[in-house]
Amino acid sequence: MASDNQAKNRQRKPEWLKVRLTTNENFRELKKMMRGKTLHTVCEEARCPNIYECWANRTATFMILGDICTRACRFCAVKTGLPTELDWAEPERVAEAVEQMGVRHAVVTSVARDDLKDGGAAIFAATIKAIRKRNPFTSVEVLIPDFQGNWDALKVVMDAKPDILNHNIETVRRRSDRVRSKAKYDRSLELLKRAKEMQPDIPTKSSLMVGVGETFEEVVEAMQDLRDHQVDIVTIGQYLQPTKKHLKIERYYTPEEFEKWKEIGLEMGFSHVESGPLVRSSYHAHEQVRSAKQNKEKMA
Repeated sequence: MASDNQAKNRQRKPEWLKVRLTTNENFRELKKMMRGKTLHTVCEEARCPNIYECWANRTATFMILGDICTRACRFCAVKTGLPTELDWAEPERVAEAVEQMGVRHAVVTSVARDDLKDGGAAIFAATIKAIRKRNPFTSVEVLIPDFQGNWDALKVVMDAKPDILNHNIETVRRRSDRVRSKAKYDRSLELLKRAKEMQPDIPTKSSLMVGVGETFEEVVEAMQDLRDHQVDIVTIGQYLQPTKKHLKIERYYTPEEFEKWKEIGLEMGFSHVESGPLVRSSYHAHEQVRSAKQNKEKMA
């Protein structure tokens, strides 16, 4: 009985994780536009807790290549199965949406498409180019899958020269095989390293979610692994269980612990560290770009 009570207490959501749900005209307009252009956002598909804040500010992370993922990671709310959608007109619709939203920093991600030879790299490249053509003053960040270690596919994306190349390792080495489906910790690190080798001037970025069975020290070790592979920006946030079928939350970290990771990360040499309970990979992405550039100039 005692252990049952402890489990219940452990799972109770702390006050700092409670999000105020607010919809306004910007939120409603953005949702209508996404549906009208048959576009998907990771904000909706992954049930991001920051959707109300971000959409109210007219920022969103576009999810290309459909809304069905070929992988079934145990933390992710995106639908899994066999995709049928490959829409070559999608890049232009994303570019149109970016133009209508008036955003200055566009974030583009995708489901994993292991059914495609290039993992969807060509669509990523086309989307970068389409956004740039319509929005020459908008920076473009891409959050890519690992392409199953297909470095030719990675080169296709890097040759399109995104302003930031983002690939998430998600968790610490010890928990990686348990948390992620098909992805490999060292392969993700190699991808980030190769991306930097292909385009040394393009900042690289990765993200960690905590609360899935790791220790504080293991998070620090993972951060060091990222720095050892020349990653410039890291984001750290609390894992929140999407449904009862997904991984259970093992621990809620405090805001003070997140602040400590930020301090450690800056000491390691990251140009920017976004660390907090509600932080997600693309949270305040436009501010991360500015902060990273300023810190890099200071360190130069």
